[in-house]
Amino acid sequence: MKVAVFGGTGFVGNYIISELLNNGYEINTLVRSGSEHKLESASECNIVNGNIDDMDAVEEVIKNSDVIIYNIGVIREFKSKDITFEKLHYEGAKSTIDLAKKYNINRYLMMSANGTCPNGTGYQITKYKAEVYLKNNIQNWTIISPSLIFGDSNGKKEFCIELKKNMLSLPFPAPAFFPGINFLSAGKFKMSPIHVTDVAKIFVKSIEDSYAFKKCFKLGGDDYNWKEIINIISSAYGKNKLIVPAPAFGVKMVALFLDRFEWFPISVDQISMLLEGNVCDSKYLFNKYNISPIEFNSKQLTYLNNE
Repeated sequence: MKVAVFGGTGFVGNYIISELLNNGYEINTLVRSGSEHKLESASECNIVNGNIDDMDAVEEVIKNSDVIIYNIGVIREFKSKDITFEKLHYEGAKSTIDLAKKYNINRYLMMSANGTCPNGTGYQITKYKAEVYLKNNIQNWTIISPSLIFGDSNGKKEFCIELKKNMLSLPFPAPAFFPGINFLSAGKFKMSPIHVTDVAKIFVKSIEDSYAFKKCFKLGGDDYNWKEIINIISSAYGKNKLIVPAPAFGVKMVALFLDRFEWFPISVDQISMLLEGNVCDSKYLFNKYNISPIEFNSKQLTYLNNE
């Protein structure tokens, strides 16, 4: 069976491709020219060079495939570089869905995110729009919506690595954000970290399982609040980081002017989504697919010592 993979060169995409290969699938994938080195299993894939807005290249990837996995996504926009949520989350997905219909491909798996909604941040809205378009146009869809994904990224962007680099390695206390003026609520929002290996396994196990058709799987492990996450990440590389309350309003005001620059560590939308929290329970899926989830703890984060 041939699987068309979009977004295979990134952190999660490489794990998905590895899991597909381990299970005997043949892979057609779109890779930007010059980015072949980012695809760790490049020699085992059928590569088509091009961007997601190159319709000829996208069609070449899809036309000889049986299944489509759409895993393209960004957490921040940089409009000056044409990196936008609308283009990558919605328009790119829409074009692959339209081509799936043209070639009568009825199996389509989409990487989305826990917490999408029609009236949230730009990230949440465009992910939600892509979900709706998929549901309305493909017969056997599956939407996979993780909370925080962690794991060794082999040098690619990953939440714990970015948090260490942009916040925890600085010679300042770590901020525990809080909304409004109630500093007692600082850092109490929660997330459900899930290891990237477990995400990849569920993607692949879902492909031929009719139970997964027309389902949205929310993926997460145990719940941890922000302070606990910072402590676990810091202890993984031998640090004891001081955490202090930080009013979200003030940080948002600074981010409003600076988040268009890549060197600024966080965007306004990211702060808003952090404060919402991001939790879910996937125990039923782990049981169904016989997966023993990898726990979020300092032993599983030793890769941070290399970053």
